[in-house]
Amino acid sequence: MGVSTAFEQAHADDRAALVGYLPAGFPDVDGGIDALRAMVDAGCDVIEVGLPYSDPVMDGPTIQAAAQQALELGVRTTDVLRTVEAVAATGTPTVIMTYWNPVERYGVERFASDLASAGGAGLITPDLTPDFAPEWIAAADAHDLDKIFLVAPSSTEERIAMTTAACRGFVYATAVMGVTGARTTTSDLAGPLVARTRAAAGDLPVGVGLGVSTGDQAAEVASYADGVIVGSAFVRVLLDHAGDRAGGLRALAALTADLADGVRRAR
Repeated sequence: MGVSTAFEQAHADDRAALVGYLPAGFPDVDGGIDALRAMVDAGCDVIEVGLPYSDPVMDGPTIQAAAQQALELGVRTTDVLRTVEAVAATGTPTVIMTYWNPVERYGVERFASDLASAGGAGLITPDLTPDFAPEWIAAADAHDLDKIFLVAPSSTEERIAMTTAACRGFVYATAVMGVTGARTTTSDLAGPLVARTRAAAGDLPVGVGLGVSTGDQAAEVASYADGVIVGSAFVRVLLDHAGDRAGGLRALAALTADLADGVRRAR
């Protein structure tokens, strides 16, 4: 199931979609699957499964800590695909977010084929731009996978036009300059970036990631974006409940419900 299905349903409900992220294998593979299912049950419309990577230059300390824990436990790409399969089985569109190097090492065509076989909807590639992605674009098109590229406040109009033209599913507007992480205030760069992206994207949904961690922040972003992307706040909940699996799942569900309420009361 493509990601656009979730955005279309949210649009029909006159709200933004809630997109939730956790790295696979955190706190371990089965625990991560349980956590992502809890997020689905509590209101996430789309799930991003992170592929833990040894050199996460674009991630902040929270996601780095979780990914490092997963790597130390020996998580592999096959575990990431197993996680996708388990979450996609709920009927929720599920994408992988990954740096490009692990995909290249695995084999681009093989990765696309295995992701499609697992029921995955597509791939978010933060460090791969469309002009350097002919192999991925061809493989994604062959397997009907969504191609989700990023735009930033620093992107030129030409770059935004090229990026949105290459996207399928949605375009990821990263509205904070620098690494990922939950923030106490949302970025004043996000609204203008969404407007510029919409002008180029036409009907393609625009999802915004900028460190949202509360329902109020989600409502603010949902007032102008098609999707609100939350990652570090979910990871932080599980880090804060290390050793308390049941408590972590309860807290994760409560945070998801608060965020899901936020995207619903924005308009």
